[in-house]
Amino acid sequence: MTDNHTIDFSIENLGPCKIPSPLHLSTRLNDFVANYVDDNEKIIYNIDQNLEENGNSLKAVFVREQLLEKAGPREKIYFDPKKVCAGIVTCGGLCPGLNDVIRSLVMTLWFQYGVKNILGIPFGYCGFLPEYGYEPIQLNPNLVSTIHQHGGTILGSSRGGADTVAIVDAIEQLNINMLFTIGGDGTQHGAYKIYEEASRRGRKLAVIGIPKTIDNDLSFIQRSFGFETAVSQAVKVVNAAHTEARGAIHGIGLVKVMGRESGFIAANTALASNDVNYVLVPEVPFELDGPNGLWEHLKKRLIARNHAVILVAEGAGQNLLQASNETDASGNKILSDIGVFLKSKIAEYAKRDSLTINLKYIDPSYIIRGSEANPNDSIYCSRLGAHAVHAAMCGKTGVLMSMLHDRYVHVPIKLAIGRRNVIDPEGDLWRDVIIQTGQPPLMLNKTATDDNA
Repeated sequence: MTDNHTIDFSIENLGPCKIPSPLHLSTRLNDFVANYVDDNEKIIYNIDQNLEENGNSLKAVFVREQLLEKAGPREKIYFDPKKVCAGIVTCGGLCPGLNDVIRSLVMTLWFQYGVKNILGIPFGYCGFLPEYGYEPIQLNPNLVSTIHQHGGTILGSSRGGADTVAIVDAIEQLNINMLFTIGGDGTQHGAYKIYEEASRRGRKLAVIGIPKTIDNDLSFIQRSFGFETAVSQAVKVVNAAHTEARGAIHGIGLVKVMGRESGFIAANTALASNDVNYVLVPEVPFELDGPNGLWEHLKKRLIARNHAVILVAEGAGQNLLQASNETDASGNKILSDIGVFLKSKIAEYAKRDSLTINLKYIDPSYIIRGSEANPNDSIYCSRLGAHAVHAAMCGKTGVLMSMLHDRYVHVPIKLAIGRRNVIDPEGDLWRDVIIQTGQPPLMLNKTATDDNA
């Protein structure tokens, strides 16, 4: 477990901020005008404390606790808006809200700060590389005014293209001095390398990441945009699977959702739908056969209740499938299809045990990824984009925009990409899933506890 007191949340600045902000905000309280944010305003990282362990005294804890820099507009900015050339790039897989973030970035840059030179980089980091032959898109309010009403990204996206030296060469040729990278773990790894290369060259480049991972697996990020839309879409699919299952003899609804290494979509969908009986996630191992395997529990339920719904994250149960050593262009391991595997194995076990079943398998992943953002996600995207612009204009760099404890904060990109955010099998989220579904805490025939007995 990470020691919170060793985490360095300090944010790098390109230089002192000397230019008055064009935003007309206040520096006084109680004047009915919103205030600028000061760099001294901080958010406590770890708000969970044990009074007994800390001697019933929280004062010392808060003094030594690590603090995050609060996001928001500053009274003085680093960049002269007339000299800014901003670049925006979207990378990786599609996710609800990409267009919302692009729109927010453009609108805030244009109308709040007067930045009129905004370049959209086509098809991810590949759009920087000369061998692909793409030209930047000049972005303006007219072009982006209604894009939030549609899924996907008007800039296009891709994986790979991680030639950092060539990317920074292109950034220099385009005279970009602030770069907004919208993407997940692979994208932000690339952003950090761009930040390092620009720093090595002595180039004043603000690199600001906006976290886009539909799996919600970036560390120090309370919620990634698109996650809530993904859950709401998945709930509709689960409801349909439940209806199909209830209408058949020994009906089984099997639904696969996104979640390579983290099962947050599956867990939250189960809690939201109330119709799921078994949730399978990458963080919790399970077996299929044997007295405490999934099939035995599923069979008992089918006999007792006549139907069941299984929700599985794409990265669950990979140890049960034939391992693959292949990776995609972003370096992610190519997963075997757990959904198809479960469908086949359940049918095999049912035939073996002479149990008639009716199984419907649904994989809505790409329908969910291509959806437009729901209202809550759209609001979140709009605010993330605005805060990203505020950070860039103040010369922050190597920064990922985040929400923590319902506050917008700056997180060093290096920290966020250091480890994955995963479900704690002994934490309250998974506890609530187990209680609501009624599934066994562990579907293993032999556990570590058995070995130590």
